[in-house]
Amino acid sequence: MEKSTDEYYRAYLREKQARDELEHILEEKTRELYQSNKALEEKVVQLQNQQAVLMQTEKMATLGTLSAGVAHEINNPLAYVMSNLESLNYVKPAINELLVIAKNVLDGKLSPEELKVELHRLNQQQSFDFLLSDIDELLDDAQEGLKRIGAIVKNLLSFARPKNNLLAMGDIRESLESAIKLLHNQLKSTHLICHIQPIPLSYCNLAALNQVFVNLLLNAQQACEGNAQKAEIVVELYREQDNIYLSVEDNGCGMSEQTIAHIFEPFFTTKPVGQGTGMGMAIVYGIIIEHQGLITIKSTQGSGSKILCELPILTEPLSNL
Repeated sequence: MEKSTDEYYRAYLREKQARDELEHILEEKTRELYQSNKALEEKVVQLQNQQAVLMQTEKMATLGTLSAGVAHEINNPLAYVMSNLESLNYVKPAINELLVIAKNVLDGKLSPEELKVELHRLNQQQSFDFLLSDIDELLDDAQEGLKRIGAIVKNLLSFARPKNNLLAMGDIRESLESAIKLLHNQLKSTHLICHIQPIPLSYCNLAALNQVFVNLLLNAQQACEGNAQKAEIVVELYREQDNIYLSVEDNGCGMSEQTIAHIFEPFFTTKPVGQGTGMGMAIVYGIIIEHQGLITIKSTQGSGSKILCELPILTEPLSNL
């Protein structure tokens, strides 16, 4: 009986020792796993920061491409605003005299007969009919020009603003139209056909999607440069079931199968050295994937390309955006 009890005790000690060793191994592995997970989280944050920097760098590169066009877009309305204000300078003395005459009448310094003489003299110098018909037109045109400049600057700032990673219910159609307005000068020599249908609001990052639209439209326009035929870009935005679709199709130079295979790789570019960062399509791909979407390319070298983006209609924000 004592021998049996002793064997049980030794077996218990062996089991306890094995369990303690396993617990120690488990504790070590748990500690290692925790440290690895913490290091991984730090790497993820670092990569996200680097991605944000790359996206902003690509935006700045695109802004360099847009700068000449934006300057031209601002210069046109600015020119007629300045011209109208210059025209108003010619009528300013007459308006000042009218105000002086009105003040003198209120102060009792002019009789009705003297007032009539003064007004008749002033009307000969500067026709009141001209003042009545032209001042409103000059001011309205100047105001319209300033509104156009304000809209251009607003679109430019919206595009240049860093991605804030904050989702909101947004109108993707509005973002697309903003991108088209921003690229008005670049696309003016292109036959641009837009089929934009009403679509529902969806949780998204409009600033990021605006960058997608600008990049796709710029790429399409650049693909059409040097074509013998009239450059044409067809933009479609529509809804099918629970998805929003955007397609950008051009009749430009097209892409080879090798280019299509590498088009979304960072730093891959077919442009000459110094003319492309190679990050445009990589960033487009990243933004679409972040929105749980898909992007596909159909292209034939020499016959143009069609890029189709599919975005789910989201009724609640995604955790990864």
